[in-house]
Amino acid sequence: MADASNADDSTPPERGPAADGGPGGTPRLRLVGPGIVVAATGVGAGDLVATLIAGSRFGTTLLWAAVLGCLVKISLAEAAGRWHLATGRTLFAGWASLGRWTTWYFVGYVVVWGFVYGATAMTSSALPLAALFPAVDLKLWAVAAGVVGLAFVWFNRYAVFERAMTVLVGVMFVVVVLLAALTVPNVPRTLAGLVPVLPDGSLVYTLGLVGGVGGTITVAAYGYWVNAKGWHGPAWIPVMRWDNRIAYLTTGVFVIAMLIVGAELLHAAGVALSTGDAGLLDLADVLRDRYGTWMSTLFMIGFFATSFSSLIGVWHGVSTMVADFVEHQRAERAARALGPQAPAAAPAAPAAEGGRERSAAFRGYMLWLTFPPMLLLFVDRPFALVLAYGVIGALFMPFLAGTLLWLLNSSRTPRQWRNGWLSNTMLTAAGALFLVLCAREVIGLFTG
Repeated sequence: MADASNADDSTPPERGPAADGGPGGTPRLRLVGPGIVVAATGVGAGDLVATLIAGSRFGTTLLWAAVLGCLVKISLAEAAGRWHLATGRTLFAGWASLGRWTTWYFVGYVVVWGFVYGATAMTSSALPLAALFPAVDLKLWAVAAGVVGLAFVWFNRYAVFERAMTVLVGVMFVVVVLLAALTVPNVPRTLAGLVPVLPDGSLVYTLGLVGGVGGTITVAAYGYWVNAKGWHGPAWIPVMRWDNRIAYLTTGVFVIAMLIVGAELLHAAGVALSTGDAGLLDLADVLRDRYGTWMSTLFMIGFFATSFSSLIGVWHGVSTMVADFVEHQRAERAARALGPQAPAAAPAAPAAEGGRERSAAFRGYMLWLTFPPMLLLFVDRPFALVLAYGVIGALFMPFLAGTLLWLLNSSRTPRQWRNGWLSNTMLTAAGALFLVLCAREVIGLFTG
């Protein structure tokens, strides 16, 4: 994909370690990391089910929508990473500069969304474990998944976290691509799906493929992971772009493979999946009948890798953003205490790498993601909570696209790193798409 800013990717204005592909001339492929983390976190079990259902209903006709969705996520993640590197400020610092309304929205989002998402992530990770080891109750597996995820992120730093995410992505990738290959796809028919068409009744599925796969708050966390990797300053922007493209290329292959599975394995046989994460258990049953227990078990392992990577990714990424928010609030209070002559607070990344991972705010939010949501594993979710979760969650991606457009076209960003026409086009299209999805989600909440 072409570069999304006015700057030339090959000749950044500031020479540095990134200009030659990394420190000491290290090949760029060995530097890939934060992009894999954000892509793996964004693709969860629910995305796999949505892709499978689209494939089962429309074959590979909507392949173009999956590819377009990856391009949209590349643009959003690139913009978030470019803001961090070009300005030396975090994304929350940028949001705070737009007004207090961003702070109020962020607080409401992380409190309500985190409470419900915690239960969802733990349940999703527990489903394949309960299917593999049915002697243990699903709720106990969910509690165990949450506690293990908490302990892993609590006691490790970004470098270990990234390696674990890479392993999980590898498991996901191998299982899904193997499964797609076993279905013996019709290659000419599959490639024909790159031509944009909209079969009758496919609009909702098309919007879901473009906007849903890999689209969560963790796209906003990408810049934080870039900094945690040790990348600071504009000289690292070319490496960040490379990292981002490789990661979402991997996601694209992953999504296309699942679409092929839905088309070749389910569409042809007329198999309907359950909605939600449980739909993957239906697929496991189909795989057992067709290929044997070994394939069903292997798929369950891939299912767990997909769900657990999203769990620990959110536990780390969103907790990092919350820690940054708390830093900002403290800096603002300190500035107010010093009086009107104090300089405006604009904290960037901590001087010591991993500083946020050891902060009370980081660990406190992880506890919020883990233990209060366990209550939802044992009781029904109140309607008001579901409604608030749906509305706030649906608003986030339009919020992200709109604020990135604002920040990267203003004097807050150095001129040479502001948006070019391509980034503005992609972010505007993303914002419009997510607004449509947001409206559909909110209307659905009120109309049932």
